[in-house]
Amino acid sequence: MAISNPYQKYQQTSVNTATPAELTLMLYNGCLKFMGQAKQAIESSNIEKKNEYIQRSQMIIQEFMVTLNKDVAMSEDLMRLYDYILRRLIDANTKNDLEALSEAEEMVMNLRNTWKEMIQSQKRTQPAGSAF
Repeated sequence: MAISNPYQKYQQTSVNTATPAELTLMLYNGCLKFMGQAKQAIESSNIEKKNEYIQRSQMIIQEFMVTLNKDVAMSEDLMRLYDYILRRLIDANTKNDLEALSEAEEMVMNLRNTWKEMIQSQKRTQPAGSAF
């Protein structure tokens, strides 16, 4: 299927050329975007959109859970954190709970910022032309 919208072409190229670490960062950013949209939907009483955006956030968190490398020492801690975020998203969705959504959003933002910092650190310590 050909993509005619230049923005969509750019997005597709960005995804196709991103490293696994950059893809993870994109997922965190997408999750945060959907959480922000869910907040707006709750505030405007748009239940259908709130549900859609929270479910998209949940799918991203579930993807992180499924793809978590169990061989890494901190994976158990991350799994518990992802599970808690997922439960807060469920609370936000079922109860229109802005506090639960804000808590989940803050936790994802902290994870995203840590991940972004790790990527930048890796790029600074890598020789030019090598990939991580």
